[in-house]
Amino acid sequence: MDKIEPPGISASVVTALSNFIELHSASIGLLLLLFLLAGFVLERFAPVVIAIIGVAAVLVLGFAGPAEMLDVFGNPAPIAIGALFILSGALVRTGAIDAIIAAVTKRAEARPRRTIAELLFGTIGAAAFVNNTPVVIILVPVVRRLAQSVGRAATRLLIPLSYVAILGGTLTLIGTSTNLIVDGVAQELGEPAFGIFEISGVGLITALGGVLALALLGPLLLPDRPSPEPDENPNQNCLSELTVAQDASVVGRAIGEIGALKPSRVRIIALRRDNVLRRGDLETVELQPGDRLIVSGSPHELIGIAGGEDFIVGIGGLRGGADLSEDARPADAELFDATIAPSHPSIGRQLAEIPLLSRLPVRILAISRGRHLPGPDLRGARIRAADTLLIAARREELQALRDNVHLLGVSQSEARPFRRDKAPIVIAALGGAIVLAALGVLPIALLAIIAVAVVLATRCIDPEEAWAAIDGNVLVLIFAMLAIGAGLQNAGSVDLIVDNAIPWIRDAPFFVLLLSVYLLTSLLTELVTNNAVAVVMTPVVIGIAEQLGIDARPLLVALMFAASASFATPVGYQTNTIVYAAADYKFVDFLKIGMPMNLVVGLFACAGIYWLFPG
Repeated sequence: MDKIEPPGISASVVTALSNFIELHSASIGLLLLLFLLAGFVLERFAPVVIAIIGVAAVLVLGFAGPAEMLDVFGNPAPIAIGALFILSGALVRTGAIDAIIAAVTKRAEARPRRTIAELLFGTIGAAAFVNNTPVVIILVPVVRRLAQSVGRAATRLLIPLSYVAILGGTLTLIGTSTNLIVDGVAQELGEPAFGIFEISGVGLITALGGVLALALLGPLLLPDRPSPEPDENPNQNCLSELTVAQDASVVGRAIGEIGALKPSRVRIIALRRDNVLRRGDLETVELQPGDRLIVSGSPHELIGIAGGEDFIVGIGGLRGGADLSEDARPADAELFDATIAPSHPSIGRQLAEIPLLSRLPVRILAISRGRHLPGPDLRGARIRAADTLLIAARREELQALRDNVHLLGVSQSEARPFRRDKAPIVIAALGGAIVLAALGVLPIALLAIIAVAVVLATRCIDPEEAWAAIDGNVLVLIFAMLAIGAGLQNAGSVDLIVDNAIPWIRDAPFFVLLLSVYLLTSLLTELVTNNAVAVVMTPVVIGIAEQLGIDARPLLVALMFAASASFATPVGYQTNTIVYAAADYKFVDFLKIGMPMNLVVGLFACAGIYWLFPG
């Protein structure tokens, strides 16, 4: 069959173009890399979009074929990262993280300043074994609350939270996705795999330097800028009421003895019995049928209580003295969120008078309001615009709710009851994977997959929740950059970079070589997403080591730390971006404290590598 040429392009032109690309492939690949870096810095498109464009360019230029693109999916790094995302999600789903937050918040009531120090050091430990990004997401509201307790601006504590999470992530191979990516790319290039704790010695030295720098420089360089007051308790932001069922097992038991009512789960505001409201000293009160407890708590906790048989949660409509929704519990009804529109005719009236309760067999489980709780109880709460209702209703009532022009954003609630009895399984699965990886029984990617299988099989987390816990943008970006890295290597761009760098560093002392790799990687990481830098720099570092005839391992460790320890901009690392949005920070705030942090941490990291990984 004759080859069909593109219209308007002769065979000679195509041949000449192909020959030109083949002859100058290394330079063209380097130019493509510069364009990609510029795209990452300018942020006109999301990083993942820029990376996908780069993959398309690699394919069009012929730097990699379909088979090589498919080989990218065999890299163990993204597989391990995805599995660790699921395990982190399972820790949240089972309430393990929530329990830690509740314990920290309770301890802060007595010793807030000491608790802040303990929380920051605890963050370092947690980030060593759980991806540091969800750790920071979970702890941001807790730190805001602690800042309020000690009379400090949240801006004095949230940057340190991000920084210590970054430092904690460098303690183990699984602490950050960057470490796993460097290890995965290095293995594909023939380097032996890193052990899970192989970099921990350097990590401890680096963390020590970073903490000392924060302690000395923080009081001088961190901004003291008041932020809006956080909620009274970030874990207890919904008002509800629990009515004791007639045949409840809790009848006759003291409130303080009931697990579902522990202070770490809900806060008991008052008890209403025989129309008498009682506040304070309620732990010793024995419950009776019909007692109504006014409580505040997270939607997860309230839904968990509603799924039991001891309490009827929330309020339902009444018609002819009968509760229209007495059977509408989460077990046989779905949960929906709805926001009160400014046009709602019941604004200013009590929640019990809202028309939907008399029109539909639904149950309002809770009401939430920005910055503070409504009151005095659920029935008597005065409705305001933008209040959010948590509603239990059967699917057939959903359309009626959505047709109500006075309710906005009626949608399926994302709240789910915690599966606290499953928390030990998740902790054991994650801990077992870490221990076995440390002993070299199996690679961390395989062990993480086995751990995911365990938490799914034991219903610690549902499949759809597990997949939702995976950050798809992160994985697509990693796969795309791995494909681009393979293409640049085929094009000879990596060799071109190495050949031009060798004359400058050939006779440099080993410590200077470490610093050079660290500083170049650190600079790129502040401008470009760290995972992309890790993929591009790994083959460059290995090529330099081969040309100099030295072990690549110390340089790879320097690359890991430099790509992870990004402090000077809010876009260099995900945790910086999270805290940047959580308080009244300015871009320059990160520059002031982050630039000296980069220098100090870099010196400590390179000193640790020089000592523990002699070249």
